[in-house]
Amino acid sequence: MELDLSPDELLTTTRAVRKRLDLEREVPLAVVRECLELAVQAPSGSNRQGWHWVVVTDPAKRKALGELYRRGFEAYQADPGYLGKKVSGDPEVDASRRRVASSAEYLAEKMGEVPVLLVPCLSGRVDNAPSAASASYWGSLFPAVWNFCLAARSRGLGTTWTTLHLGYEREAAEVLGIPYEKVSQGALLPVAYTKGTDFKPAARTDLDAIVHVDSW
Repeated sequence: MELDLSPDELLTTTRAVRKRLDLEREVPLAVVRECLELAVQAPSGSNRQGWHWVVVTDPAKRKALGELYRRGFEAYQADPGYLGKKVSGDPEVDASRRRVASSAEYLAEKMGEVPVLLVPCLSGRVDNAPSAASASYWGSLFPAVWNFCLAARSRGLGTTWTTLHLGYEREAAEVLGIPYEKVSQGALLPVAYTKGTDFKPAARTDLDAIVHVDSW
């Protein structure tokens, strides 16, 4: 199934999907591979294409990754900066924050039940590297990951870019057999068909507040 979306519709309706992930519907590996074929059309530094993609369907491994994610989320939730604790005084803003927090809390409970979990990886490590080296390194993975998210959306699948399991990256590497010293994990994406496909553009900050021409 491919959705009839224009390029602009695809770019503006590829949302972070959590509560609308269909946890009961199987996701064929062939469809995931289709998305990955498009993902790897993304650019990478010096065309090295050092990415690797760990597609997790095994129930026990999904449960283990879900537990690591839940632990990471609980640490995040306990932080004073957690979105669900912030109050701006603006009813609309606060309502939006509560919705996002509720959605995130739901995913923390259900991550291990999502039909497919995707762990995009990149050869090498840049732990404690200068910002220039880190930006260059991850710039060879993240465009491909977003390509995957767009391809998934066009096929009726939902994704969410998460990183909270990375606080336990070594443990996740042990679960998946990833050579930790040689390969870095960049994210953990739940992948599932969505309950309905009618996603809409989200409210965003006015461009005049964030666009700087020629100087800040």
